[in-house]
Amino acid sequence: MKPTNGTDCPFTQSLKVLGDRWVLMIIRDLFVDGCCRFSDFQKTIEDINPTTLSNRLKLLEREGLIERRIYSDRPPRAEYHLTEAGRDLRPVLLSMMEWCSKHMGFDPSSVERLSEARRYGS
Repeated sequence: MKPTNGTDCPFTQSLKVLGDRWVLMIIRDLFVDGCCRFSDFQKTIEDINPTTLSNRLKLLEREGLIERRIYSDRPPRAEYHLTEAGRDLRPVLLSMMEWCSKHMGFDPSSVERLSEARRYGS
């Protein structure tokens, strides 16, 4: 069976959403904290600029991996939560961290922290 390069390839489709380092860091934070506000992401994701963060949050919301919940109207403020589809990424993140621990000398306690973090977000 020959691999495909087109839109029928599940890896190609997955990478359209998950193939960005900022996206995975946003999802990581949501697993660890359950919910996050824009300012929380800015504190924990080093070097991300506000426009990039805003664009990635919109992408994740559009793709159904996170949901935005308004908690203040004036000024408008929102919290972000993983959806069921977003929570289904948990084993993917854990596998990536375990692989990194095994092959790149990454601190295995980080894997444990994510394993122990909220399983389903808020």
